[in-house]
This record gives sequence, C-alpha cells and structure tokens, in this order.
Amino acid sequence: MITAKRISRQAPRWQEQLADAIRDPAELLRELNLDLALLPTAQAAAAQFPLRVPRGFIARMRPGDPDDPLLRQVLPLAAELEPASGFVADPLHEQTTQAAPGVLHKYPGRALLIVTGACAVHCRYCFRREFPYAENHAGMDEWRPALAYLAGDASLREVILSGGDPLALSNRRLGELLTALERIPHLERLRIHSRIPVVLPERIDDGLLEVLARTRLRRVVVIHANHPREIDDTVRAALERLTGIGATLLNQAVLLRGVNDTSEILAELSETLFAAGVLPYYLHLLDPVCGTAHFEVKESAALAIMKVLRQRLPGYLAPRLVREQPGQLAKTLVERCS
Repeated sequence: MITAKRISRQAPRWQEQLADAIRDPAELLRELNLDLALLPTAQAAAAQFPLRVPRGFIARMRPGDPDDPLLRQVLPLAAELEPASGFVADPLHEQTTQAAPGVLHKYPGRALLIVTGACAVHCRYCFRREFPYAENHAGMDEWRPALAYLAGDASLREVILSGGDPLALSNRRLGELLTALERIPHLERLRIHSRIPVVLPERIDDGLLEVLARTRLRRVVVIHANHPREIDDTVRAALERLTGIGATLLNQAVLLRGVNDTSEILAELSETLFAAGVLPYYLHLLDPVCGTAHFEVKESAALAIMKVLRQRLPGYLAPRLVREQPGQLAKTLVERCS
C-alpha cells in the first residue's frame, strides 16, 4: 500500500526542479562561465519577457560559448528590444479565435484548450510571449464554459491541450480535466503540445503515465525540440515511457537563425528524434512576434535547406515546412513555386 507520506515525497520531485529553474540572468551567465558584459542587456530584455530555464537543460549547454544553440533559445538579448517592421504582439490573431474562455477554435474538427499560462522554460522566440493568459486560459474554476463549448460542437473530434505548457499542471488537475473531456462523446483524440518532456523530462513520472494511460481518448503528444543536443539520455527515457503507454509522439520545431538553420543540423535532429521514437512533424517558420526578429530565417533560405534535407532523408523523416497564417483553415505548407 502506498501511503500519503510516500506520495508526498515522490510527487513534487519535478515540481521542485521546476521551482529551482534559473530566473536570474546573472546566475545563468555565471553557471555557464560567460562574460558578465552580457548582463545589462540580458537584464533589460528579461524585464520585458522573464528568463526561466531548468538546470537540467542548462547542463546540456557548452560552458563558455555564448553562441551555443541551446543557450541561444533562452538567453535574453539586446536584439529583443529593437523594434522590427511586421513583428507584432499577436501575429496569429489568436484572440479573435477565442470561442469560449480558454478555447481557441481555428481549424475544423479540433479545438485548442489553453489550460495554463505556466511553462517550464521561456523560449525567447515564443509566439505567445505577449499572450494575455490571465484573460484567456480556462482555470480549474472556469472549466464549465469551455467544456460546454466543446460538448456543444459535435463536429469536434480532437481537443488540443496547450498553454503555456499543459504538463505544468499537477497530475490531479490534469486527471480531473481528462475525466471531464472523456464525458464528451464525440471527442476521440487528445493531443498534448508540450516542451516539458525535452526540458524537464523528470515530469514524465508514474502518476502522469497513469493519468494518460487510463483515458479512453487516443493520445498524441507533440513535443518541441529544435536541436539534436536537446535529446539526451534522460529525455530518451521519458519519451520511451510515453510510447510505453501507447502515446503517439510527434515533434514540432521552429526554424531559428543561429540554432538549427542548416540541413546538417535538421537531418541530425530528425534521425535523433526517430531513434527516440518520435516522428518529425512540422518545421515552422518563425511567427513574427515582437522581440524575435533576430531569429528569422527567410523563406528562400528555408526552402533551400528543405531541398537538401529531402535529398538526405527518407520522406517520413523530413518534417513539413509550414507557416501559420491568421484566418486560414489549416497551416500553410511552404513550397517552392515552379
């Protein structure tokens, strides 16, 4: 018999690691032996969009290298403070697609439920870095309108849990939500979009696996890895646990200048993911949100990269290059015009 005392010792391990994430730019620079001359601009950028990165993810970075591709995704930079034409607060016009508190309904057959504003890591290129979560997520006391909307639209077959990061919810809260979703008869699939299996793999604990294993909904977990060095042994073990309960694993990456903008890196990422049981799914062009222009890879360069990638990899390992455009009924496949 598992006692309450034993549960209380086991359950918070990942939460303790989440709470211990580095939030101070000075501490991040010291941890990686980086020049403290970077500190003033890092602090200024972090004042606009806070720094947060788990220590386990930092351990995969190269000390002393300010251009490390993992560090580049999380280190606040002066470039974030420079205005750029076309880069706006809500590039996808998401607030116009809110159908109920916490529900974004953009595409036929599926709806997205923003369950929390919390994330384990603050990616500097995040398209929701300025999203008003306090006004738009369905908190535990406010599920009723969101669930009523999902129940009232029989065309919906899939619910997508997003945020923030839905795996930032406790096992209890996530279990309560899934129980409520299961009661909606026309829902067939549950899709969870999460960066947590990559940046905080300890989150994939026994309690979470039990919650996910018992749902009647078909489970799809879409992880988010941009560089092959993000996948270490702890991540591989977490992904294996998810496939062990029958979850289908896909990956979405964002094409980022200075991080993964070569065919060699993306080919290695696809091979690394597939070896870990994950199918490459989408490679997104950057969403033009304020503060991210320095990550942009032009479409012509992206198409050239994809041409080489398709030559190097079998078709099932080459992700689809897409962009998300407001008002469209699906993601837009980016292809060279002949």
